[in-house]
Amino acid sequence: MTALVVCVSISEGNTRQVAEAIGEVLGAAVVEPEEIAPNDVAGYDLVGIGSGIYGMMFHARLWRFARSLPKVQGTPAFLFATSGGPEPLWRPAVLVLSRLLRSKGYRVVGTFSCRGFDNLGPLQLVGGLNKGRPNHTDLVAARAFASRLARDMKSVSGSHAGPASKSRGAAGRQSPSSKRAAS
Repeated sequence: MTALVVCVSISEGNTRQVAEAIGEVLGAAVVEPEEIAPNDVAGYDLVGIGSGIYGMMFHARLWRFARSLPKVQGTPAFLFATSGGPEPLWRPAVLVLSRLLRSKGYRVVGTFSCRGFDNLGPLQLVGGLNKGRPNHTDLVAARAFASRLARDMKSVSGSHAGPASKSRGAAGRQSPSSKRAAS
């Protein structure tokens, strides 16, 4: 299986830490959108895309990249994010990005998110939110998510049919919206 992780991580590098943890398990290259031609993404068996959440949305560079992807036929994909705020606030962004990927022929097989240190804007005045995040527990959860993806990919042995991977948050519980994003 060949996997690719496309990541936009600015400021503190929170999302890059998560991308590297996932990439390590999947044996995937971790790149920024500008480091790979959108047409080259079609050559991978599994594609992950993610960023921090800014203004309740994925980063604009990630959106531009996703919009530029060519059509594929059932290539599995997953989303990941870090955020200073709770997932229910920005969950619509996951649904919209999942819809975009599905319109391009990707099969969204899972999502992962965890908290990240956030000191943008007025949060600098109070020293930021979620200091030390993602932490060891978050990165262990990211690796476990990637292990489930790898296992699920092996179980369908290259087929583009089969169940979506369940995604779990940093606490190891099923994300309340993982089934919606994968459908």
